[in-house]
Amino acid sequence: MTDIVFNHATVRERADMLTFLRLSAERGLQTVSVWGDEIAKVGENDALSVLHDLGMTVSGYNRVGPLSAGSLDQAEAELERAARFEADHVFLFTGGLRDNEKDLGSARRRIEDSIGKVLDSARKIGVKLAIEPLHPMVTGDRSVISSLSHANSLCEALGPGIGVVVDVYHCWWDERLPAEIQRAGDAGWLLGFHVNDWLIPTRHLLTDRGMMGDGIIDLRGIYSMVRSAGYKGAVEVEIFSTDWWSRDPAEVMDIAIDRCRSLFSEE
Repeated sequence: MTDIVFNHATVRERADMLTFLRLSAERGLQTVSVWGDEIAKVGENDALSVLHDLGMTVSGYNRVGPLSAGSLDQAEAELERAARFEADHVFLFTGGLRDNEKDLGSARRRIEDSIGKVLDSARKIGVKLAIEPLHPMVTGDRSVISSLSHANSLCEALGPGIGVVVDVYHCWWDERLPAEIQRAGDAGWLLGFHVNDWLIPTRHLLTDRGMMGDGIIDLRGIYSMVRSAGYKGAVEVEIFSTDWWSRDPAEVMDIAIDRCRSLFSEE
């Protein structure tokens, strides 16, 4: 069975970071994906202390951005904190268009320039950046990088220290997905694989993701793609859902682990 990692966002409405760490450890999980704002709520020293006491490591650190806001000062502070938590990679959150902005090409060029500047800082600090393309329907307000093709091309242009994360919720629709996953794998850019599901109907684009197996995404198929492309990392559960947030965090994690074991077992 592949390793399982939980993104704190899956249970953060009812479990602060310290509780989340303990719940993960109780389930035999060794790695977590964390959020800077949740660290701030409990205090960095306490978060690091519990993390170390439990012998846990950090895969993803959420996040740097939104880059559309224009200021890079906060980005460097987040990178430095990610380094203190020894995160494997740091997520870039580009943000969408500015107020009254309509020129998407210009917005993308501006964000690409910002990513280059953040990457310069990340290299100095010693952390890797991760581009996670988001679904095209949130281009306006959340991310101007909406395809794995675009993310891969950015990695190619920018050089070492940056890679991609494949989140099935955002990429399942893409007819170029098999080729672009393989492209990322061949280049060594695959840093993470996030799982959840797409419900029919979807009531909210951000907060109505499904538990794995409850929707229409070919989860086994995409998992096979990333494995065939050489990805050997964990399966990361990241479910933004008002439904699942309302439930007991321990129950949510147990259900998710069972689903992952069923869907992503190694033959």
